[in-house]
Amino acid sequence: MEIRLLRAADVRRLLPMAACVDLMHKTMIAVSEGRALVPLRSILRLPGGRGAMGNMPGYLADPECFGLKLISLMPGNKPPLFSSHLGIVLLFEPEHGQPVALLDGATITAIRTAAASALATRLLARADAGDLAILGAGEQAASHLEAMLTVRALRRVRLWARDPVKARAFAQEQSDRHGIGIETCGSPAEAVHEADLICTVTKAREPILEGAWLSAGAHLNVVGSSVASAAEVDSATVVRSRLFVDRRESIVNEGGEYLRALRAGLIAPEHVLAEIGEVANGSKLGRRAPEDVTLYKSLGIAPQDLAAAHFILEQARRSGAGEVIHF
Repeated sequence: MEIRLLRAADVRRLLPMAACVDLMHKTMIAVSEGRALVPLRSILRLPGGRGAMGNMPGYLADPECFGLKLISLMPGNKPPLFSSHLGIVLLFEPEHGQPVALLDGATITAIRTAAASALATRLLARADAGDLAILGAGEQAASHLEAMLTVRALRRVRLWARDPVKARAFAQEQSDRHGIGIETCGSPAEAVHEADLICTVTKAREPILEGAWLSAGAHLNVVGSSVASAAEVDSATVVRSRLFVDRRESIVNEGGEYLRALRAGLIAPEHVLAEIGEVANGSKLGRRAPEDVTLYKSLGIAPQDLAAAHFILEQARRSGAGEVIHF
């Protein structure tokens, strides 16, 4: 039995953002058409609120594979030394059930999460959208900037983070990397003023963005919160938006923003208009009009990780990348 080890540098080299956006398009259609098995993730919470471990198993029919992601969630970690998300993706082949690859889970998560947001942006945002606001200055902020540049021509980028020193460092580093100016802002309201693309990628437990601040026609990717007890945007944002999700079962169990608005009686379950895969395959309508506010709630699902891992493994086999271990 052979297992190919693929480290962070391998993942970054073999999974370009543009390719991953197209991969998420295919994968999310498969999920919505029932060609994937997606059990809800289970969470082991560490004592004292220090962090948690997520267990995300899944099966994908095309390309056929199964496996799981095991990932630790440690809010106190300080990149670049330690990401807040650390773990592995273990990929199995379907014929005999052998494990065939062990991949860096943090890097896959960073790329595929942003690529899924880019897919939602490509499908839901106005074609002329290019005024981007990013709330947060961590790893997902960096990957989301790259992802937004992949699907829209950005004319302006603004950034807010709780730590202004970190925000300024992020803006300088990413400006140098992408050759685009990044303005730092003193508040979320300032950052999102007249923005038509908004990505929230924070560790916020309570809302940092209010629906009253949004401009008509804006598209939001709400990414940072992935548990029912946390929310990055307020209920007014949810009420005002046409709401789309990666998977319905995930949002009714884990979507904090949606659940708060639902429990307050501000929306009904029908407020979830579609999975993004249903928009991608044309079975459900996305944006109706230029003035619509659209919101994609990203929770992350195992088939995204499996599709990325399978793609990386195929590229690695062709190029000889990674390290093969014989069991």
